[in-house]
Amino acid sequence: MSSTTPHYDALTAHLARLDHLEGATGMLHWDAACMMPKGGAGERSEQLAVLRVLAHQLATDARVADWLKGAEGEALDDRQAANLREAKRQHAHATAVPEDLVAALSRAGSDCEMTWREARAANDFKMLAPKLTKVLDLVREQAKVKSAALGVSTYDALLDPYEPGGSEARIDVLFDDLAAFLPDFTAAVIDRQASKPAPTQPAGPFSIEAQRALGLKVMATLGFDFDHGRLDISHHPFCGGTATDVRITTRYDEADFTRSLMGVIHETGHALYEMGLPRDLLGQPVAKARGMSVHESQSLLMEMQACRSRQFIEHVSPLLQASFAPTAAHADHTALAPENLYRLYTRVRRSFIRVDADEVTYPAHVILRYRLEKALLSGDLQVAELPGAWREGMLGLLGVAPDTDRDGCMQDIHWMDGSVGYFPTYTLGAMTAAQLFDAACKADADVLPGIARGDFKPLLGWLRPNVHSQGSRYSTDDLLTRATGRPLDAAVFKAHLKARYLPA
Repeated sequence: MSSTTPHYDALTAHLARLDHLEGATGMLHWDAACMMPKGGAGERSEQLAVLRVLAHQLATDARVADWLKGAEGEALDDRQAANLREAKRQHAHATAVPEDLVAALSRAGSDCEMTWREARAANDFKMLAPKLTKVLDLVREQAKVKSAALGVSTYDALLDPYEPGGSEARIDVLFDDLAAFLPDFTAAVIDRQASKPAPTQPAGPFSIEAQRALGLKVMATLGFDFDHGRLDISHHPFCGGTATDVRITTRYDEADFTRSLMGVIHETGHALYEMGLPRDLLGQPVAKARGMSVHESQSLLMEMQACRSRQFIEHVSPLLQASFAPTAAHADHTALAPENLYRLYTRVRRSFIRVDADEVTYPAHVILRYRLEKALLSGDLQVAELPGAWREGMLGLLGVAPDTDRDGCMQDIHWMDGSVGYFPTYTLGAMTAAQLFDAACKADADVLPGIARGDFKPLLGWLRPNVHSQGSRYSTDDLLTRATGRPLDAAVFKAHLKARYLPA
């Protein structure tokens, strides 16, 4: 019996091949970050460039446009129609960029990333600047052609792959509101915390072996499926791989186990989202995550909303004592007691490093990067001026400035491979996380009690049908409205911060 949707069927078969190729590219990225010897960098750069060109060729195959047009006239169900919509968006991005630009940006990004690793270690921005300049020149070229093809601003053209349908205008309103709220709120929180005795910092050293074992236990508690994923070490923690083979990484500090633990929790949140995507449509655009703000909401929901709650601290305290107390240095359990841990986990400080920032000051780090990358894209800020602009922005938003570029403009990897437009999704994700967690707790009264006893099934049981399994079936606003009753609203995030850090 012949198919009633031949164009759609041909399209989905083609898109599945493209997805497999992109999955292989992702695995090579993971290997470069975790396993590859330094001497393999040059060949790996060429491998990635070839794979990206092949993926671009598949994405821009002339038949795709015919299949997309033909499928519009076929009888599709709701999910197929959503898949067709996402395929059109994906195709529009792919066909806007010429193949030689894809290859050039891939090579320049790989080269810049490798130089960044060396330059950051040496605190040598001048070493990095020429490579970063080349990447940004290519990003501007990419933004220009995408802007013309999509009919949006150059920044929105770069934002859309990370935040579908998002706009600079809307982000400006949200971020300007937060930038006005946060300084006074941060000062009030710090003043209140300073008026009380400082919490006790657990004394190290904390062996990497014990930290890894702890991380694996917590991953299992949160619901990580080790048949479809693994934990490794990288310079910058990340979540990669594919929906059926999720690779997460962390980094260890023997003086402070919380950096690794919270990194593991954060990346596990990402992994749970990937593992919960609709399996029957894997390989199709509709089965992918609904943009990076929703993706980031899942990591921050676990890291900030759930695992910095009093309920989780009560649960994890005995586990920490069992993991670290057997050594003589940790015989005193006072530092690992729940009340002390809660005060540590909710300690607010003005600091230089984004990935180590608390949830009150974190948005300021993101707002700074958002403003700087817009200026770099427009040409209002030159790469050579970036260190100074970074320090000035830090002083304005956070009241502190780094002494070194290693702790300043070279601390993040994102711009090195041309990922401009990614940073705002972190804080959009924090607001989304607060809204989703609030809705989950209201929908199921056992969410918080479950967390207290180390049972994340109630929370995951709400997230799976309302967020994870929906993939990209709905727009971000529609997804949030269906799950929470309204589109993204910063008021819920502010209310969360006030309730946790300045309770009446």
